[in-house]
Amino acid sequence: MQNVTLTRRAVLAGMGATALTARIGNAATAPTPLTAQRAMAQIAPEGYPQTEVWSYDGTLPGPQLRVPQGARLQRRFVNKLDVPSSVHWHGIRIDNAMDGVAGLTQDAVPPGQTFDYDFVVPDAGTYWYHAHTNSMEQVARGLSGALIIEEPDAPDVDRDEVLLLDDWLLDPDTAQLEPDFTHPMDLSHGGRFGNLVGTNGHYALTLKAKRHERLRLRLINAANARIFVLRLTGLSGWQVALDGMSLPAPEPIPEELILAPAQRVDLIVDVTGDGAQAAIERLGNDDQWHSQVAFEISGEASRTRRDAPAPLPPNPNMAPPDLAQARPLEMKIEGGAMGRMSRSQMQGLMQSGNFWTLGGKAGPGDTPFAQLSKGEPVRLRFVNDTAFPHAMHLHGMHFREVLEDGRLGPMRDTVLTFAGRSHEVAFTADNPGKWLLHCHMLAHAAAGMSSWIDVT
Repeated sequence: MQNVTLTRRAVLAGMGATALTARIGNAATAPTPLTAQRAMAQIAPEGYPQTEVWSYDGTLPGPQLRVPQGARLQRRFVNKLDVPSSVHWHGIRIDNAMDGVAGLTQDAVPPGQTFDYDFVVPDAGTYWYHAHTNSMEQVARGLSGALIIEEPDAPDVDRDEVLLLDDWLLDPDTAQLEPDFTHPMDLSHGGRFGNLVGTNGHYALTLKAKRHERLRLRLINAANARIFVLRLTGLSGWQVALDGMSLPAPEPIPEELILAPAQRVDLIVDVTGDGAQAAIERLGNDDQWHSQVAFEISGEASRTRRDAPAPLPPNPNMAPPDLAQARPLEMKIEGGAMGRMSRSQMQGLMQSGNFWTLGGKAGPGDTPFAQLSKGEPVRLRFVNDTAFPHAMHLHGMHFREVLEDGRLGPMRDTVLTFAGRSHEVAFTADNPGKWLLHCHMLAHAAAGMSSWIDVT
């Protein structure tokens, strides 16, 4: 694992305030619909009105999709919204035509129209799906859900819980989503932060648990910009996977767990608390800890804890890239408020409706950042020359961070880069197609921080 000191100041620079207390199998016939539509959800506490959201199949978050590893997933996306949309299957190493990126891998699906997604899922693990047309707004309005690819041999746990972490920017009086998704402050600073934080569509999620019960917790950060800093109380255990990819061996959960937008972590934990409640807590920008998910403890699952879990089985194609043969690339991350761009550069950038650049360009453009040959190893250095952290996500492939001592970290699809620092990742370009590379602080992506690579 990466040995990097993550300071609270560095993380809190990318966090917003909290003010409002507030089984799919192989289809033999037509694909099952997945419908984007308006719906009402009780996001805010009881006593507040319901919030109008955009949803998949009328639920917030969208329906949890579970597929056996190696199975074929088929879904007919039905767009009942009044704007175009598309679905991206985040972290799954699938055929490029199924990646769901409007304008790059497919046309956006117009209102009233459909698109058939059909692909085999090669990797077990925790993934998610979300809108990839005007993502900054559509994801914030609710268009996301969990995608779980199940191992043939599941780990020995009593329960498997998916925890999709999110936040919502609501009007404190009406509990409706604030409708301005193009505010310059969000675009040029840390991104759009919610004033109400929750899990699985609930602001104060509480689950039942028994002492010495063993849980698999699948945490997904679905927020537009919020970096979650988490700690466990009354729960003890191990990290077993990051961004869907299993770790070689279970590792103790760090005292503070950092989860950037789009990142996932699988934990296997035992309920060890002596009191009536355990919890996953988050660090707020007030430097205080707040409950993210509470576990009410009642009864015992066993008298003693079990032995440490075995590693999850590895996914295919997890061999490290050949660093000695790797092609070096550098991508500068520039722009934004309080950055080092000159006033004239920023003014020229803003005239095009952008605030950020990747590799000197704002937006994906017509030409790729890099043209790569299939099977080519790559070393890509992100140079964060801005005042903010950025969660850099590569579609279609996973990478490993090159650590300071030259070792390679675990496989991930999203890396958190901190202001004023460089982060190098390495991967093998083994999946042909046009693959998006962008910041998953979605306001940043909308304001220029999007690029792509072409693998042929």
